[in-house]
Amino acid sequence: MRYVRLGRSGLKVSQIGLGMMGFGDPGAEAWYLSEDAAEPIVRRAIAAGVTFFDTADMYSDGASEEVTGRLLGKLFGRRSDYVLATKVYYPMGPGPYDRGLSRKHIMDAVDASLRRLGTDHIDLYQIHRWDSETPIEETMAALHDVVRAGKVRYLGASLMYAWQFAKAQYTARAGGWTRFVSMQTRYNLVYREEEREMIPFCGDDGVGILPYSPLARGLLAGTRERGGLRRTPRAIAEKGDKLWEEENGSDFDVVDALRSVAAERGRPPAQLALAWLLGKPAVSAPIVGVTKAHHLDDALAAAELSLSDDEVARLEAPYRARAPYGHSQPAADGT
Repeated sequence: MRYVRLGRSGLKVSQIGLGMMGFGDPGAEAWYLSEDAAEPIVRRAIAAGVTFFDTADMYSDGASEEVTGRLLGKLFGRRSDYVLATKVYYPMGPGPYDRGLSRKHIMDAVDASLRRLGTDHIDLYQIHRWDSETPIEETMAALHDVVRAGKVRYLGASLMYAWQFAKAQYTARAGGWTRFVSMQTRYNLVYREEEREMIPFCGDDGVGILPYSPLARGLLAGTRERGGLRRTPRAIAEKGDKLWEEENGSDFDVVDALRSVAAERGRPPAQLALAWLLGKPAVSAPIVGVTKAHHLDDALAAAELSLSDDEVARLEAPYRARAPYGHSQPAADGT
């Protein structure tokens, strides 16, 4: 396992990050794993050198943080031996103060995450989305305060427009506050829109890229087929999700190219898709969701693969531009 700096920060992470979203309450989603079922996977990841673990307060309504905290506390000898990341923004209750990036919610949410995680600090605290209802000055000042309080070591952000992220970074700089060191964004062979603005901005600003959904929710691993066939519990559960299904008619063309190159290599398509990501200079560490042992095996094997220029060109050729997806819009008053 290689360990890489997160952007230009001093924080080093394993080149593969383990996404903990699939660990929580199986009663909530059929594809969630219980703590007992997750433990062998986490043990195997640790044995392979994975030290970077990513969750969020809203995953399984807090259960993912609880499972993550207990497993890492049990399986690592020291708290300083791993990097723990979580996120804030999405609703954690029915009230108006249970969501967003206001000072009130950030202060409440970080303490709640620390309790669920069973730790006294979070290594990487990420805003899960842009909050159009809260002035960015308020958000960045509050995040700086949780860093100064010792509850958080580094700050990160997730999926938003590049102009929003730039505004947050320069607001922090102007205020003398802590800036973001990472951007966790959707990036894979069938969604490459972040190459236009976000990734170049992050490269210029010294921010590390943490791609999530590196296999497009399993599409690049073969969980869906043309015509609608779905092969896994998660793919079946997300039947109404149009994001990864021929939105612009080219997704399965990319999958076909991936399968062709993978067959020539004698490797599973998932390994080639992850190797493509790991070969991008801007990428620090993909966040890989794992609910089966072979998912982890593919991720670890991908870290040892190098693709030729011709293979990369063949994988990228079928891609067609698509509309950005999942970004928060500014409020009507422009804030």
